[in-house]
Amino acid sequence: MDELNKTAATEPETRPEAAKLQDAPRRRVGSLTMGACLIAAGIFFLCYYFVPGFDWQLVVRIAPAAALVLLGCEVLFFAARPGRWKYDFVSVLVCLLANRKYGKNTQRDDIKSHQYIISFDPRDAADNGLTMEKAQALGLKFCSENFPGHPAIVCTHPDGHNRSGNIHVHIVIGSVRMREVERKPYMQKPRDWREGMKHSSTAQTMRHLRVEVMELCEGAGLYQIDLLNGSKERVSEAEYWARRRGQLKLDRENAALTAAGQPPQQKKFETVKDTLRKQISSVLYRTTSFEDFSDRLMQQYGIAVKESRGCLSYLPAGRTKFIRAKHLGDKFDKTAVLATLQANAERKPKVQSKPTNLAKLIDIQAKLTEGKGIGYECWAKKFNLKAMSQTLILLQEKDLLNEDDLNQRIAELETKYHDSLAVVKDLEGRMKANKELRYHVTAYANAKSVAQQLKTAKRPAVFEEQHRAELTAYRAAATYFKANNLTKLPSPKKLEAEYAQLASEKATFYEQYKEAKEELLKLKTAKQNVASFFREEEPAQQER
Repeated sequence: MDELNKTAATEPETRPEAAKLQDAPRRRVGSLTMGACLIAAGIFFLCYYFVPGFDWQLVVRIAPAAALVLLGCEVLFFAARPGRWKYDFVSVLVCLLANRKYGKNTQRDDIKSHQYIISFDPRDAADNGLTMEKAQALGLKFCSENFPGHPAIVCTHPDGHNRSGNIHVHIVIGSVRMREVERKPYMQKPRDWREGMKHSSTAQTMRHLRVEVMELCEGAGLYQIDLLNGSKERVSEAEYWARRRGQLKLDRENAALTAAGQPPQQKKFETVKDTLRKQISSVLYRTTSFEDFSDRLMQQYGIAVKESRGCLSYLPAGRTKFIRAKHLGDKFDKTAVLATLQANAERKPKVQSKPTNLAKLIDIQAKLTEGKGIGYECWAKKFNLKAMSQTLILLQEKDLLNEDDLNQRIAELETKYHDSLAVVKDLEGRMKANKELRYHVTAYANAKSVAQQLKTAKRPAVFEEQHRAELTAYRAAATYFKANNLTKLPSPKKLEAEYAQLASEKATFYEQYKEAKEELLKLKTAKQNVASFFREEEPAQQER
């Protein structure tokens, strides 16, 4: 079965006749004929078994003709009557005749029909006035333009089994084409347009149909979604119902907590795949290489990544079976992941350097020697006067008008600068060691039970292959503990508290480092400006 899903809506024209037809019951043309045929078949078998001399061969020869006559009478009868009707039996009969004529679909496993679904947005009915009749008209137009030569049934439903509230159209076509059609650009082989050939849902055909749906809905003023670039998340029906059941259970639990005066801990239910998508996304957009991507997933969340036949699979902590990327969404497959990592690597961090309030004096004579003109000399003199005035203001604010005081303050700041930097680097090293130890402790605890199961496994090699990620992490952790002479493992909570304390201390010393660096730079610039100013003044006095 092939499916083509689209979310859209149309701009309607409300007419009283249409409203009346919508309210009228839908007549299923063909049901009467089918019922009559079933009764006739039952009578035939009764006569065959209980009536002596019954000519069953004659009945078999005239039965199809009688069924066609009865069906034709029923169709003409309802066609002459106002109201809504739906043909149930005609297409089925045509398909049977086509299969017999062309010798197709003779085996039980042959594909005898294809189904396409055009699903409209639930907002279409309220926002754009989408009705059943207009959706049916769009489905009939789409079917006639894209499936010529095939017997088809077009049926419109007001809602699905999941109570989503969206109008959708089912298009079921017989697999055998009953007449040759005009070749279209998307048709690749003669089977795509010749009589008596079966319908084929190739990639090019499906792309054409998606484009046709988007253009059809755009022309009708419908809500649009991109059908060509795939879905960021792929939610199967099983996951959908798991979400529904989980959310209902969570709502009941939250209601009980609220009634007891306790705030709910979680308001939105998440499946295993939902949590996995969130964790992968949090790491994906902060890394620049696949190695870094896989390492961070393992370190932060215990998620193993493997590549097989060009496809990625993910193994969350606590699971034994990998989840393929195609079951999570298009942005988690290999191509999309590598593209995102490449974009992260090319995206240069925007470093905004704060301009210092104090600028260095310009050596005007050196610039004139290089070939600068009189205009530059005038500008440079004004710039130096402004910079020198800022220098004097700074020295007055710091009470450093004496050269010895200035040199002493610069020496103090240099000591503070280097000491703070040394402390920050030491804390960063301790934080890195803490994070590494925390990762190995968590990995060891999660995989310890798997390592114990390996000892009693009936087929160790098979068990090893199935749990390679957990066992690899377990052995790496054991090697790390042995190398660092750790016999008693600290608790993860204790390590987290220690990490938080180290981070707080680092922030404090880093602020001291930044303050010392900024003030040191300003004072060194001021000292240099004073020296440059007096060097320029001495030649000027000698000339006078």
